[in-house]
Amino acid sequence: MRILVTGSAGFIGFHTAARLLADGHDVVGVDGFTPYYDPKLKLKRHEILQRSPRFRGHAILLEDFAALKDVYGAGFDAVYHFAAQAGVRYSLDNPRAYVDANLVGAFNLLELMRQSPPRHALMASTSSVYGANASIPFRETDRTDHPLTLYAASKKANEEMAHAYAHLFKIPVTMLRFFTVYGPWGRPDMALFKFAAALFEGRPIDVYNHGKMKRDFTYIDDLVEAMVRLLAHSPPAVDARLSPTPGIDSLSPVAPWRVVNIGAQSPVGLMDFIAAIEAATGLRATCNFLEMQQGDVPLTFADTELLFQLTGYRPTTPLADGVEAFIAWYRAYFGL
Repeated sequence: MRILVTGSAGFIGFHTAARLLADGHDVVGVDGFTPYYDPKLKLKRHEILQRSPRFRGHAILLEDFAALKDVYGAGFDAVYHFAAQAGVRYSLDNPRAYVDANLVGAFNLLELMRQSPPRHALMASTSSVYGANASIPFRETDRTDHPLTLYAASKKANEEMAHAYAHLFKIPVTMLRFFTVYGPWGRPDMALFKFAAALFEGRPIDVYNHGKMKRDFTYIDDLVEAMVRLLAHSPPAVDARLSPTPGIDSLSPVAPWRVVNIGAQSPVGLMDFIAAIEAATGLRATCNFLEMQQGDVPLTFADTELLFQLTGYRPTTPLADGVEAFIAWYRAYFGL
């Protein structure tokens, strides 16, 4: 297949593009190389992808409709959309970046898919859309009407925009709700990268809510495996479907659109997470205990039954193994 990957120099986009290339697909990648974190890391990821003759990379922002249109051309067999302004905390400091990248950028891509629809568009969302949801574990059929940050609201808006385009223009769309993805080549603003850097540099780590938090950490290889398997399971057209499983399938009644959780379905306490990093590094963490951050939640927990029903797959990598793999990459990347 010929596949477009937006955000191909990002953490998840890079790993997904690499897997698609390994599977024999032709991949066109676009990335804006924004300075939200060190662009050198993004450039290195793209450098690795460009070693494949089946990869073509483009440095453009999705907000630039004319440039994106030139790349999109006559269309693609499939689209993986990851390009976005990431980060929950940063949305408190620079909200306009989320409107530009997450709303305008997604709109531009949807407009192009309207003109030349792919066979399947898989678009990144986030567990943050569950916001103040009190139902545990988080199910795709739960209401997600109370986002706690603009980041979450922008991703929820992406889901709704995609639903409208799926309904109006018959674009098969699967929205992917990610749960705290980690692993080699990860983002420097994420907890694992920040904690590892602090330990190796002999600095204390900031531990929010006094460590009384749990996250459904999802290893990057598991996430990519799930997304690659979902590629073959595009939501069916309204007039060509069987009845969805009551209470499980998030398939829209009026559009070829559904949302799917991808998580480990195994929340880990923050202090246990730190202990895993200590074990992998052989270093002892000094913790600076703080109050809960604004817009944060004490627990994320994915229900992955729909993913399993569709693909027969659930993430399986133990946290200790995933953390060890990240630390091994970190040591190699920084020459420690």
